[in-house]
Amino acid sequence: MKKIFLLLGVLLSLASVQADEGMWLLKELNRQSAARMKELGFTFPIDSIYSEKNASLKDAVVIFGGGCTGVAVSQEGLIFTNHHCGYDAIQKHSSVEHDYLKDGFVSQSKPEELYTEGLNVSFLQKTEDVTDQVTLGITDATSEGERNHIIDSLSTDILAQYKNNEFLTARIVPFYTGNKFYLVVYEVFKDVRMVFAPPSSIGKFGGDADNWQWPRHTGDFSVFRVYANKDNQPSHYSADNVPYKPKYSVPVSIKGYKDKDYAMTIGYPGSTERYLSSWGITQMMESENIPRIEVRTVKQAIWRKAMNADDAVRIKYSVKFSRSSNYWKNAMGMNAALKKLNVVESKQALESRLADWIASSPAATEKYGDVLPSLEVVYKNTMKPVEIGTYFGETFNNGIEIARLANSVNISNVSDKEELMAYVRAKLTDTYKDYVPELDKQVMPALLKLYRERVPAEYLPSVYQTIDKKFKGDYDKYADWVFKNSKFTNLDNLISAISAGGLKELDKDPAMILAKSVAEGRLKLVEDLSPVYPIIDRNARKYMAALMEMQPDKAFSPDANFTQRLSYGSVGGYSPADAIEYDYFSTSKGILEKENPNDPEFAVQNYILDNLRAEKWGEYANEKGSMSVGFLSNNDITGGNSGSPVFNGKAELIGLAFDGNWEALSGDVVFEPELQRTISVDIRYVLYTIDKIMNCPRLIEELTIQR
Repeated sequence: MKKIFLLLGVLLSLASVQADEGMWLLKELNRQSAARMKELGFTFPIDSIYSEKNASLKDAVVIFGGGCTGVAVSQEGLIFTNHHCGYDAIQKHSSVEHDYLKDGFVSQSKPEELYTEGLNVSFLQKTEDVTDQVTLGITDATSEGERNHIIDSLSTDILAQYKNNEFLTARIVPFYTGNKFYLVVYEVFKDVRMVFAPPSSIGKFGGDADNWQWPRHTGDFSVFRVYANKDNQPSHYSADNVPYKPKYSVPVSIKGYKDKDYAMTIGYPGSTERYLSSWGITQMMESENIPRIEVRTVKQAIWRKAMNADDAVRIKYSVKFSRSSNYWKNAMGMNAALKKLNVVESKQALESRLADWIASSPAATEKYGDVLPSLEVVYKNTMKPVEIGTYFGETFNNGIEIARLANSVNISNVSDKEELMAYVRAKLTDTYKDYVPELDKQVMPALLKLYRERVPAEYLPSVYQTIDKKFKGDYDKYADWVFKNSKFTNLDNLISAISAGGLKELDKDPAMILAKSVAEGRLKLVEDLSPVYPIIDRNARKYMAALMEMQPDKAFSPDANFTQRLSYGSVGGYSPADAIEYDYFSTSKGILEKENPNDPEFAVQNYILDNLRAEKWGEYANEKGSMSVGFLSNNDITGGNSGSPVFNGKAELIGLAFDGNWEALSGDVVFEPELQRTISVDIRYVLYTIDKIMNCPRLIEELTIQR
């Protein structure tokens, strides 16, 4: 069902594409891009950006975890990424006694570095165009179902050569809305250790209040190390492993930058929808973002109150809250920016122009005449189902945790008791570690009530009948009953129930009854939405083909899909409104101005404040003698780029990208060069924090520093 939320209608932006727009495949940088990069100040050899034979810049930029970017900065496997990218690992190692979220973590030797189970770092090996291989035999007459079957089958054949190596990951990824396909192969390292994390008062300074805002004063970084076996190959954790020697590690520049200096990011942007139609944008705003905002507002208020009252709860829910809040605020900012920039109206004007172009040619009419009408009809007809689907997902998939826990067991397809117990321990142990049933019990009635108020009766799971009949519509009483009688409230009780009676015992559990009821409701939504998948897929792909046929000389930048991309641009501020001008960098002065001991998001420990007030910056000072904390550039990034290295013209590291700006949160749909900015932490502030605030000079000594 989620697929409907991510399907792309593909349209060309009304404005002419700026040279700095685009998340480009490194392997396919065209002459126009290379020339523009040099014009902006890039002096590093173009052929040293990407190579599969020789060490190149691409070898230093990694996938960190499952959804972030990192960069190798030493020949001992040291990785810089964002604090919020390392947040999950920091939280896993934290407890009330060792609160690394609050106090930070510093290892003063390699033996002190903490292995983080489940954390992987992936290095790109190659990117290969396999379009011809996976579309062999497909014609215009091939149905969508047949087309997908052929592509899946041929892709499976190609990927078979990688399936027996657990340290290689290969996937075939569609580009240009399924008009092109690439094989991407990664080497995966599974022994990754936490080396350094600043206190959250640095790494998360400003919290939700400052998220997506400029000016920022957040030291959003953390440090990890990749370990390998003695042959420098990927390995599972072992005490005998040694620091990995990457093919390439980047030098670090503390020479700073000026306004309009060259800036370049390389990273793994997750998803954009730059070619989405006006109808698709309307659906995103009204049927996805609005319901998401509403449900998460309710849930997060309950979570926040409990987290502020109890440190143990704060630690357990810190990652969950951060993830939920990030997309909650993003949805609000996106809707505001799309409205302010009149993006729907611009797309509508473009659609009118494009329809005229199609109608002007008999050949184009035959190939593409039904594309626009079909997209309009399918998006308009699915407005309500998608809205219901969003309320459903936010309530039952992302909201009520005990329903998700029970569903994990319900869909396990394991009936043997011993196998089921092993499955539950493997899959749910970490989940239960960060689960507070008393808090979930508060969330359940609030979200059940909201869901009922927002969706038609036919989309209510059958459990609502139980609530009405047995509890007379009282959601609090229902929640009390569920949590009093369910074995899913903690792992030990769940394992005992399985040991006693297996799945049959769990079938009577209130949480399992809820999960099965939810599963039935999910099936109805899938049945409503699944018929439109082939319609959107086919027309989106044909529409992209039409755009490329219409403009054969245009260099199209493919939408982001979590593959390695390059964005080039310049350092610079912006003007979000009349009489408002934002400078291109922030300083430590802003930390002292914002610091508030009574606000958890802006509270800073005294030893950090004393250090900043002393202003003994040494070689990390900027040209004005102060400490730069963050800076702006007009690089084109999105989620997944978090932790991306920001390079100067010599491909030296000057910062780590960690955010975008509020005024351009429409950036996933349309690039606005005058407004869209990447917010990065200055590498000098990173090094200063490591060296002087947290007293860990050994890490500085590992780096190749350009002074």
